[in-house]
Amino acid sequence: MTKPPNPKPLLQDADKPVRSRPRKPRNPAQPNLPLDPMPDRIDPCLALLKPKPPKGPQWAFEVKWDGYRLAVHIEPSRVRILTRGGHNWTERFPAIAAEASRLPVATAILDGEAVVFDERGRSDFGRLQQSLGGRGGKRMSREAVLMAFDLLYFDGRDLTGTELTARRHLLEGLVPAGGEEAIRLSEEIEADGETLLRIACEHDLEGIIAKRRDSPYHSGRLGDWLKIKCIQSDGFAIVGYEKSTASFGGIGRLLLAARKGDDLVYVGGVGTGFNERSAAELREQMDKLIIGKPAVDTGRKRNTVFIDPKLVADIEYRAWTHDGKLRHASYKGLREVQDNTAVYELDPELSL
Repeated sequence: MTKPPNPKPLLQDADKPVRSRPRKPRNPAQPNLPLDPMPDRIDPCLALLKPKPPKGPQWAFEVKWDGYRLAVHIEPSRVRILTRGGHNWTERFPAIAAEASRLPVATAILDGEAVVFDERGRSDFGRLQQSLGGRGGKRMSREAVLMAFDLLYFDGRDLTGTELTARRHLLEGLVPAGGEEAIRLSEEIEADGETLLRIACEHDLEGIIAKRRDSPYHSGRLGDWLKIKCIQSDGFAIVGYEKSTASFGGIGRLLLAARKGDDLVYVGGVGTGFNERSAAELREQMDKLIIGKPAVDTGRKRNTVFIDPKLVADIEYRAWTHDGKLRHASYKGLREVQDNTAVYELDPELSL
């Protein structure tokens, strides 16, 4: 019987001792963890708008929440809460920060949406804004709840290169389903996309989110996550308002514009969705920006005040008219000037 040869050390000179590869240096702030450095900030993965839900077992579905996108950084000696634009709003969400500090983890980054619920359990963007003191306000919101839907960093491990299924498994161990705390799990719903969208719309929810189960976490809007809405909701620049003595804040109708290339284009107006408080806050903001000539051509309007288009309104609408105007529009609130102020972009090829 032939004796097998002695194995040689793998990828080594046979005459040299075998040495293991040097380990990464440990982070002194996390002495017990083999390290992936904890990122200071991760640009969020954004959902691409689609008219219909995708099909196939590779897609997971959740409710679409209507609030502020947040990243909650749990660090060895502090908690930081960052907005989508990277602004530190830790002080503005004390209940979420306190709950984050109680989670059973040394270090983590949670991705989620801060929401305030109405009496029917639906997320309400207007209530969230009011709880924060309105646009540009500085109040703390003790009512806001973080609906956590992803885990990007966990006990010294960067999970952004890991598939969604594994990230969700770890998240569900950290934030159990069915909680009533200030951080709650945004649960995956076992249903096909079309059925879930129909149910969401019947319950007057904003829509649903679809996510590829096998996808790593990619910053930006690359199509790994999709959003399908019951009602369209986008940001439009306010270019003026029509006065009315019979309406809240004296605002009969807001005049709105979308972006088309480098220009703004008038897309109609909105006269519903205001209450006394939101209209008064909006009027105060607009009257600081009054200009003599309109920034865009709005056609002939009576009793109109034109403003510098620096305010971005969040508008719900059902569709577009044949001549490029919003149909069944309703005002939801002003978007924060320092965060999430994108103005809707029209197709440059579209003829209005």
